[in-house]
Amino acid sequence: MAKDMKISLSEITLRPYRTSDVDEFLIYGGDDKVTRFTRWNTFTSKEEALFYIKDYCIPHPYCRSICIGDRSIGFIIVVPHSGEDRCRADVGYALASEYWGQGITTKAVKMAITEGLKEFPDVVRFQALVEFENKASQRVLDKLGFLEESVMRKYSFNKGQTRDMVMYSLLSTDPMP
Repeated sequence: MAKDMKISLSEITLRPYRTSDVDEFLIYGGDDKVTRFTRWNTFTSKEEALFYIKDYCIPHPYCRSICIGDRSIGFIIVVPHSGEDRCRADVGYALASEYWGQGITTKAVKMAITEGLKEFPDVVRFQALVEFENKASQRVLDKLGFLEESVMRKYSFNKGQTRDMVMYSLLSTDPMP
């Protein structure tokens, strides 16, 4: 797809992963620019990507493919906690680099939060930990009304380095634009 081609946000859908998504998943999951801030390493083979889809994405309670039409262009996950912590869920996402800067991730996160409120009725707090250097992801959360709560210094280890993280939250009672 050409960089100058604008996507209509009404075309964005979320759906469960299928094994047939492997080639599309490998486009973004195999891109170092996309995986730079993710917890997963860059996928280097179709077999590796297929294993991840089959063993992690498909059985997960809320791991969805961000799609244009039916074509997978990104990843979004809502991870509800359990027990005494069942009131909160973590949110994470990644999008193919060719689609950056078009509002697609913002739309997808909003859709996932809306669906998450229905699927996980005990969840009242959605939270996201974002690397301090990941300004684009911080903008996504800011646009959706997430509150930046704190910068946690040297909080997480990722890609061989200790990272500063920013904690964001959105309560079920907070307005989302």
